[in-house]
Amino acid sequence: MKTNGSAIWKGGIKDGKGAISTQSGALKEYPYGFASRFEGKPGTNPEELIGAAHAGCFTMALSLILGEAKLVAEQMETKAEVTLDKVDDGYAITAVHLTLKAKIPGADKAKFEELTAKAKAGCPVSKLLNAKITLDATLLT
Repeated sequence: MKTNGSAIWKGGIKDGKGAISTQSGALKEYPYGFASRFEGKPGTNPEELIGAAHAGCFTMALSLILGEAKLVAEQMETKAEVTLDKVDDGYAITAVHLTLKAKIPGADKAKFEELTAKAKAGCPVSKLLNAKITLDATLLT
């Protein structure tokens, strides 16, 4: 499987404006720039998109792993907090912290922790990132 995303940029780093698009059309020329990345202004940024991708990937991986264990989630909600830090040669994503809240009938705490750790390590986006990835997982009753 191959898919793609694209970006257009016009102008300098601080005054420039960009637009991000996805092959599926889920994002079509969605604005991004310095202000949305570093100043909290409207628009998106690469780290936010990586967070969404990581949360989605991890949650889907966990769904697969749960199925292999004969479990089905009633609901799972994952947040991925992406840390962008200044490093010697510029900036780097240094960490991603996943927070999961899940309701999984029939799962006990030990099995839940085993399966979530497997999903964290095995999700393709986790494998892509050269960053410390941590997880807080809560099994709801």
